[in-house]
Amino acid sequence: MDLKRRLYFLIISIFLVVLIGSIGYYLLFGGTHAFIDCLFMTVISLTSVGYGEIVPVTGNVPAQVFTMLLITVGMGIILYGIGALTALFIEGEVSGLLRVSKMKKSIQKLTDHYIVCGGGETGFPVLMELDKNGEAIVLIEQDEAKIEICKSIPNLLYIRGDATEDENLMAAGIDKARGILIVLPSDKDALYVTMTARMLNPKLRIITRVANPMLEPKFVKAGADGVVSPNFIGALRMASVMIRPVAVDFLDRMLRSEERSLRIHEIPITEKSGVSGKTIAQSGLKDNYGLLVLGLEDQAGHLQFNPSPTATLEPGMVLVVMGEVAHIKSARHSM
Repeated sequence: MDLKRRLYFLIISIFLVVLIGSIGYYLLFGGTHAFIDCLFMTVISLTSVGYGEIVPVTGNVPAQVFTMLLITVGMGIILYGIGALTALFIEGEVSGLLRVSKMKKSIQKLTDHYIVCGGGETGFPVLMELDKNGEAIVLIEQDEAKIEICKSIPNLLYIRGDATEDENLMAAGIDKARGILIVLPSDKDALYVTMTARMLNPKLRIITRVANPMLEPKFVKAGADGVVSPNFIGALRMASVMIRPVAVDFLDRMLRSEERSLRIHEIPITEKSGVSGKTIAQSGLKDNYGLLVLGLEDQAGHLQFNPSPTATLEPGMVLVVMGEVAHIKSARHSM
């Protein structure tokens, strides 16, 4: 029996004992006494207060028998209920339930956040990176041990449950989320969640992990915007470390530095952007935010590396920049 049912069971049991006692006294005396008097008599009997007989029990054998049964059985149920409730508070289960309720309310307030399905060996680094970038995230994980590890991330919001169940995706706010990252150990589960997420939110950006690269076409057809194979990425990493160690070391130090949080990010140009119609040099990205422009994607999707400072920024373009996370976020908000 889960915690909520246990609480409801204990509360209802105590309520029924008091109600049965009150109705019993009322019927035994043929309704000659007010129901509130019968209720009062039941309460003082069960609590052993001993204020006196509001309802005349002495000399009335049926009432005396009923009172003895009420005290014997009722006191047992009430003492058990009080003991069980105390144990729940001492063991922290009630406080845990309150924390979960508070967390659900916090998740309901989120918009444009990211959902991560799976908090294992791949999911945990994903959560860490999103957190370092200052993004709002919600984890869906059913393994309590993995959740405990992920709790090292400050103020982590999570749903304990199976990501393949629609109700958990809805509880994570998938209808208001910006994107979902599916890093489940099973490709079958990941494919199912991909299809479900696309149906629940057609505008959602979906990135999924796949163990078997041969399944990538199926994930794309199921609605994934991006498919990542850790094995393939790991192979590229090993080759890069072998043939260009200095370049890889530079990127590692940049991305893993504890003193500065440097990242490569993108800034979309919209019609409302203040830099629309200006050149890269006039945008103030370097002078005002200390950002280095690495690339520029035009409206057709063509990516230009190291674009000229005189290149004009137009709506629909996307800038690829490198800089500190705080400066990137400031530039994205102002542009």
